[in-house]
Amino acid sequence: MGTTVTDPLVGRLVDGRYEVVSRIARGGMATVYLAIDRRLDREVALKVMHPHLAEGASGGAFVARFRREARSAARLTHPGLVGVFDQGVDGETSYLTMEYVDGSNLRRQIAEQGALRVGEALRVTESVLDALAAAHRTGLVHRDVKPENVLIASDDRVRVADFGLARAVTEVTSTTTGTVLGTVAYLAPELVQRGASDARTDVYATGVMLFEMLTGRQPFTGETAIQVAFQHVSSEIPAPSTLVDWLPSEIDELVGALAAHSPDDRPLDAGAALLLVRRTRLALDGVTLDRRAEVAPTVVLPAATDPDETELPFAGDAEDDLGDDPALTARVPVGDHARGGTVALPIGLGVEPAAEPAPARSRRRRTVIAALVALLALLGLGTWWYLEAGPGAYTSVPAVLEVPEDDAVAALEDAGLRYARAEAFDDTVAAGSVVSTDPGPGAAVRKDGTVTYTVSKGPDVVAVPDGIVGAMQADAERVLEGAELVVAYGDEEYHDEAPAGQVLTAALPDGAAADAGAQVKRGSTVTLVLSRGPAPVTVTSVVGITVEDAQDQLAGDALTVEATEAFHDTVPAGRIIDQSPVAGADAHRGDVVTVTVSKGPETVAMPNLTGKQFDKAKAELESLGLTAKRENVLGGLFGTVRTQSVPAGESVRKGTEVVLQVV
Repeated sequence: MGTTVTDPLVGRLVDGRYEVVSRIARGGMATVYLAIDRRLDREVALKVMHPHLAEGASGGAFVARFRREARSAARLTHPGLVGVFDQGVDGETSYLTMEYVDGSNLRRQIAEQGALRVGEALRVTESVLDALAAAHRTGLVHRDVKPENVLIASDDRVRVADFGLARAVTEVTSTTTGTVLGTVAYLAPELVQRGASDARTDVYATGVMLFEMLTGRQPFTGETAIQVAFQHVSSEIPAPSTLVDWLPSEIDELVGALAAHSPDDRPLDAGAALLLVRRTRLALDGVTLDRRAEVAPTVVLPAATDPDETELPFAGDAEDDLGDDPALTARVPVGDHARGGTVALPIGLGVEPAAEPAPARSRRRRTVIAALVALLALLGLGTWWYLEAGPGAYTSVPAVLEVPEDDAVAALEDAGLRYARAEAFDDTVAAGSVVSTDPGPGAAVRKDGTVTYTVSKGPDVVAVPDGIVGAMQADAERVLEGAELVVAYGDEEYHDEAPAGQVLTAALPDGAAADAGAQVKRGSTVTLVLSRGPAPVTVTSVVGITVEDAQDQLAGDALTVEATEAFHDTVPAGRIIDQSPVAGADAHRGDVVTVTVSKGPETVAMPNLTGKQFDKAKAELESLGLTAKRENVLGGLFGTVRTQSVPAGESVRKGTEVVLQVV
């Protein structure tokens, strides 16, 4: 507890928000504290960068790089990644706040157990690769995968921590010192030799961790960090079965693939590596998965997440005994390099390591002899190494981001570097300016090396197709998706003229009309509003009124009237007799209401029946819809019509009775 109490940050309120409760651990780049976020009332892990990183000529570059990496890490969301909440500066204190994980870490588990069960080792590896895959898909590389950064929560969930910190430090320090920062036991050969890293560098470190979980020891050990780094550069990772003879060949093949010496022989990224691990697990039987190598546990380490433990071992800037050549000096800021300490190594190691130390009884004598041999070798090879493989063989990549292409090419030529050109769309960098370089700005690269610079093509835009408004839904959707735009739909609207399913309007994400030819970002959403067709209405009664009045009455519901005529004995001419649809029926705006208009009673012209026989006269009247009544005069013996009650030629309504006088 003494170290915790004397820490000047304990009890302090950082940035007016984070109350430091206790120190969790101290490393070569930062000290981690348990703190309370007083604004949100929650526990957080507060990582405070060591002040010396922000000092000197490179200090400002480190702080700026650290902030960018923190923002990139904060955008990562995955259950297997420790969440980054905030970053900032309080006076001379640069800090990062992260999710507080209550539990232990993989280093402590290996130290306590010696080795993990095969099934548990594969489970942890799967979880780590699953989390790394989420970062690799966004272009982020961890660069410092090691057991200390693999947290085991109290519920056994595996979380990966510390994204971006190693990258921020390395990309600044490599420019000024020609060194690469990392944990020597897990550094990939290309990172040591060239300072280059990509997703395959993380896969290598994960493969080394799997070896350590299965066997209880690291694949390479040595007296100094340089010796371990040399072995990574010059040797293949041994098969785990050379230490644990019952491990099956599937395990050897998996570790060999993940930790292959050449990056080209490894899976392309963590996602591809995860598939290999899962296939291997399926190929193993339950007995093998439940076995554990019989390895004695090492000394128990301080708990990385226990605030009551004392701080981790700290050696300041102590140097290993590597001679006077500063290019061969390894700085060990925290702990033992063989157990996970962060180490700054010269980029471009190419000299073979000294022989393994002799047995203890003659170690002192052999050490003296080895020192003399090493000194003679270094005197002869020092200059050659410095110029051909050491810092003298390297230069740094000029900072040409967001610089016009011609200026960027000139800067690369001034640095004596070859270059290759690539293009990519970018939403923020102007077309014709440099988006990125590989290796990145400030990274070490051989003086005869090649830098690939990527030129912005500007935002990736497409033109809105023509004919969207007015098209039917299926046609509009097909055309928009063909233009690589996303289709969404607003609320449908009634429309008197547009049929159901026809596009009424099309809008861009900012609400502007999606006019034909408008330039929008590829993948943008175009919101379509479709017609529901004419709105429904209830038909009212127009029986008994004129057609003109019916048209005026139905016009409010956008209904039209079509009329036909018919005779009617009781309804006056010009009045509507009936309608279809009937009153109260459902219809839609724009529908037609058919009405029948009365022509009044039907009439016929009265024929001349005088002089005709009554029977014939009666039959003629009945054929016209009239009736005949006979009145005999003088007995009506002859049966001839003498007079008729309706004169000939006069119009008479059907059904009228006509009186015929018959003589």
